[in-house]
Amino acid sequence: MENNNWQASASLELIKRRARMLKDIRAFFDTREVMEVETPLLASSGNTDPHIESLQSIFRGQHYYLNTSPEFAMKRLLAVNAGAIYQICKAFRDDELGNMHNPEFTMLEWYRPEFDMFQLMDEVEALVLALADENIAAFTRYSYAQVFEKYANLNPYLATANDCRECAVQHGIEQPVGLDENKDEWLDWLLTQLVLPCLPSQQLTFVYDYPESQCALARLSKNKDGVVVASRFELFYGETELANGFHELVVAGEQRQRFENENKIRLDEKKPAVKIDEYLLSALEHGLPDCSGVALGLDRLLMALMNCGSIDEVLAFPWQRA
Repeated sequence: MENNNWQASASLELIKRRARMLKDIRAFFDTREVMEVETPLLASSGNTDPHIESLQSIFRGQHYYLNTSPEFAMKRLLAVNAGAIYQICKAFRDDELGNMHNPEFTMLEWYRPEFDMFQLMDEVEALVLALADENIAAFTRYSYAQVFEKYANLNPYLATANDCRECAVQHGIEQPVGLDENKDEWLDWLLTQLVLPCLPSQQLTFVYDYPESQCALARLSKNKDGVVVASRFELFYGETELANGFHELVVAGEQRQRFENENKIRLDEKKPAVKIDEYLLSALEHGLPDCSGVALGLDRLLMALMNCGSIDEVLAFPWQRA
C-alpha cells in the first residue's frame, strides 16, 4: 500500500494563505518602523517555567535547549538599545501534541519600548484585524477578575483553594487528583474547564491583570481596586489561547529570584531543574528599557483566520510527517 505521508498535511490553499500572512506581518511592522531580528534557536540555557518543557540537544557533549520562545535573546538586544523589534521563528516544546499543539510551531514575538500593556493590546488587535479577511468579529476585554466573576461567580484574587474546589462542585466540574491547596493550579483548572469554554466562539477576547502569583516575566502593579496584579494579558479566540503578553519585568534580582523559585517547584514536582539564563540576567543588570512584549502563535492564528479545527490543517508537515 502506498504511504501518502510524504504529502503535505495542509492544503495548497492554506500554504498560500500562510505565505500571505507572513508577508502581511512584515508589511505591518515595516510601516510602523519595527525592526525584524533573528536570534538563536539553540541555547545553553532553557525555560524554568514548571508548566513548559524544553526539547534538548547535545553538541560536543554539552546539553543545549531548543527555545520555547525567543524572549530571552530578544531582551538582550533591547538592552543594547535595538529599539522596537520583532521576530518570526520556530519554537519548540516537549510533550505538546494534539489538535492545538505541535512540538514545533511558529511564533511571532515583538517588543515595544515605552508601551504599557494596554498600548500593546491595541497593537495586537490592529495586527490581527490587518491579517483577517472578514470572519473576525470585534474584540472584547475583561480583567481576570471580571471574567471569573462573570462566568464562575468567583473573585480569583480573594478566593481560597477551597473556594475554588466548591466552585468546581457547584458547576459540575471534574476535580482532578493532586490540586490540594494549590490555589493557582485550581484557578488554572477553572479557567480552562469553566471560564474559557463560556467565551463566545469565533470571537477574540483579551484577559488581563492576572493574579500576582502568575506573574511569569511580567512586572507587578496595582489595579484600580488597589490589588497587586501581574501586568500580563492573554488573547483568546473562543477558548483557544493565541497570545501572551507582559509589561516586562526589568529588575535583575527579582527575575533571578523568580527563576530560582520556578526551579524549586520543578524539583518538588520531580522534574529536573533547568539552567538559568545568566546572559539574560546580565542584560537586565545592564539595563532593559521600559517596554512591553508579546508572543503570538501564528499556527493558531491561521487556524482562527481560516476556521480550521486542527493544527495539522495549517502545517505543511506536522510532527507525524516530519
